[in-house]
Amino acid sequence: MEQIVLVHGGAGKISNDEMAKYLIQGVKKAARKGYNVLSKGGTVLDSVEAAVKYMENDENFNAGKGSVLNLYGEVEMDASVMVGADLSAGGITVVKDIQHPISLARMVMEKTSHTLLAGEGAKKFAVLQGMEILPEGALVTERAKEALEKYLASQGNKAASHELGKITISKCLELVRLHLCTIKFLFLNILC
Repeated sequence: MEQIVLVHGGAGKISNDEMAKYLIQGVKKAARKGYNVLSKGGTVLDSVEAAVKYMENDENFNAGKGSVLNLYGEVEMDASVMVGADLSAGGITVVKDIQHPISLARMVMEKTSHTLLAGEGAKKFAVLQGMEILPEGALVTERAKEALEKYLASQGNKAASHELGKITISKCLELVRLHLCTIKFLFLNILC
């Protein structure tokens, strides 16, 4: 049976034809990365990880480098992976300074009894697994900074009041952070 790799590069408004061109090229390259893994005998999970890692390195996607910034100007990422055959799953959320969140999600699935790790706990797990922690801000791009500045300018004083609320409430309930930050999702579909 011939193997097929389908990659979905996200959802949202594409701002112009030039950006559409880069995204289409990126999705094709990611699919090729995944297909190459399969054609060399890798597993479907290996293929998924390779394709997503490519997109996490391509700043045109809202994953890894180039992600939308939270109100503090930081990249906070989420990733998850699931194996349909046995329903095993792993995920990470609100993680900073990790080059490949998808690899960390896979480690959660394969090396822990947990399904989801978040924030500093997920980052500590990454360190324990030998993953490199990037310098703060390494995943922030100029385009992401400009988009945040534009958003904040459009919000006027509302953005400042969210900031104050976030600082005050998060002392009591750290989960508020999830509500106020932009949560990004990356979907990847593999059929074989």
